[in-house]
Amino acid sequence: MLTPTERGAQPAGVDHDLAHHGDAEVGAGLVDLAVNVRADTPPSWLAERIAASLAGLAAYPDGRAARRAVALRHGRADEREVLLTAGAAEAFVLLARALRPRHAVVVHPQFTEPEAALRAAGHEVERVLLRAADGFRLDPAAVPADADLVVLGNPTNPTSVLHPAAAVRELARPGRTLVVDEAFMDAVPGERESLAGVRNIPGLLVLRSLTKTWGLAGLRIGYVLGTRDLVAELERAQPLWAVSTPALAAAGACMEADALAEAAAAAGQVAADRAYLLSRLRDFDGVQVAGEAPAAPFVLLRMPAADRVRERLRVLGYAVRRADTFPGLGPDWLRVAVRDRRTTDGFLNALGTARTELPGL
Repeated sequence: MLTPTERGAQPAGVDHDLAHHGDAEVGAGLVDLAVNVRADTPPSWLAERIAASLAGLAAYPDGRAARRAVALRHGRADEREVLLTAGAAEAFVLLARALRPRHAVVVHPQFTEPEAALRAAGHEVERVLLRAADGFRLDPAAVPADADLVVLGNPTNPTSVLHPAAAVRELARPGRTLVVDEAFMDAVPGERESLAGVRNIPGLLVLRSLTKTWGLAGLRIGYVLGTRDLVAELERAQPLWAVSTPALAAAGACMEADALAEAAAAAGQVAADRAYLLSRLRDFDGVQVAGEAPAAPFVLLRMPAADRVRERLRVLGYAVRRADTFPGLGPDWLRVAVRDRRTTDGFLNALGTARTELPGL
């Protein structure tokens, strides 16, 4: 196994289970606060569109219409600036296969699949660790100048930090591929700080997912936005017909005006539900919220003995995401999905009980 170089406050020798994801936390009978998929999705109209596509399964998938729809949604006249993928996770594998970085950097804490894919393809990876004391804010100067591949999440999983687009732009330079994972950007009202529609940044690739807002984790659909040359490189590494006909139908449907309006309304509801969660968390001594203004459909919490609290919460019926598998974090961190107020109240009651029941807390 490759040993990444680490810049930041994490002790040398600390490693993490990069293959661990929130679905591993979920079990029968548990309220799911571990997976960041919007509840009660996909909506019925989208499920019907997907079901209708099944009549065409005898033909090979044709992604041209969906590709054009994604391009137009992001103000791109050229559909060759779009690559549809089997979820954003496939895009990370394609990056690792297609590119030959001499100095790859992943900015952590963040989604672990980019580093896992790079390492599996034989690339060495340097970790740049953002600090809790700094609110996990991006410091472009912390990224080595000679890095020719830089991967960053925005808003970042698991910290829920939304980095200013201006700061992300500072990472771009000639000869560097800058990958910005915007899997949760459609949950940000107005998609402020997004670079999805920007075409004048050299080497920029923006990754998007339709999994989170639309509840399509089992369908696997996402896409990459970038220059024609970079997109073509990734496409050459992609197997034929990698995106299924039902996934293509979903992609096209989610780009329509009514769907975009529904997504915008959902983002507003997430913001309101997150504000309620944060207001209630102020009543818990010793529980700290990461970042100054969480912006994603989840929050990162720090508390004493969080690993023990997580296990006790399972007994009480709630699954939350352990966060010690993310580089830069340890056993005193938990990630919690934003849900409706009733679910939040139930979770916080359980959290209070769990902390009361554990000795020393």
